[in-house]
Amino acid sequence: MAPRMLLSMPLHAITEVYGVEGLRERFLLEVESFPPDERDQLVAALELAAKLHAGDRRVREPYLNHLLRVAIRIIKYYGVHDVDVLTAALLHDAVEDHPAELGMLAEGTHGELTEAAIAELARRFNPRVAELVRSVTNPQYDPERDRHEQYREHVAASLDRDPWARVIKVSDFTDNGVGVVHTTPDKAYSSATKYRPLVPKLRELVGRPDTPLSLEAKDHILDQLDLAEERFAAILDG
Repeated sequence: MAPRMLLSMPLHAITEVYGVEGLRERFLLEVESFPPDERDQLVAALELAAKLHAGDRRVREPYLNHLLRVAIRIIKYYGVHDVDVLTAALLHDAVEDHPAELGMLAEGTHGELTEAAIAELARRFNPRVAELVRSVTNPQYDPERDRHEQYREHVAASLDRDPWARVIKVSDFTDNGVGVVHTTPDKAYSSATKYRPLVPKLRELVGRPDTPLSLEAKDHILDQLDLAEERFAAILDG
């Protein structure tokens, strides 16, 4: 893999051609100029994410692909080099998907497992990383209510109070929304149903003055939200 080629390729193209090793190499190229201690933190986060999600898949690909794309997008397209935000991006699903393994508890309630996992992230990295991950971690849902509605309520509430978590969530949403064409028809339909109603709220959050992104990055994200909405409409209305 030629470094210059990897740095110029779209993320889903790297995924299709080179897979997880290509995305991993692209990520390491993106952080090559970071200070050594920050690179060490990011490599540790990547290794932890790879270990926790080793057996996970997103329909047609290893789950780690998604985590790498979310982090790379934040660096490349949002211009964010905040090491804690990038660490949290790599681990944004760790607490939700693997709380027992991360928190090293054999059993416990949902809340106990979640808190143990959050505490472990604070111990391994720092409290800011842990709280960023908390902000993008879905709560336990009420089985008597619509899951998608509860998801959107949680996203709106958590991102309202945590501007930096918005950066992680919009990259996550872009990977799921714009990337909806890179999955199976059934998964595309369920994703479009889940995510389409969230687009207006994300637009509003991205446009807020306290969202810590440049105007160029915000414009890029808004264009991506428009594209996601077009794809949702093609799937659900077409």
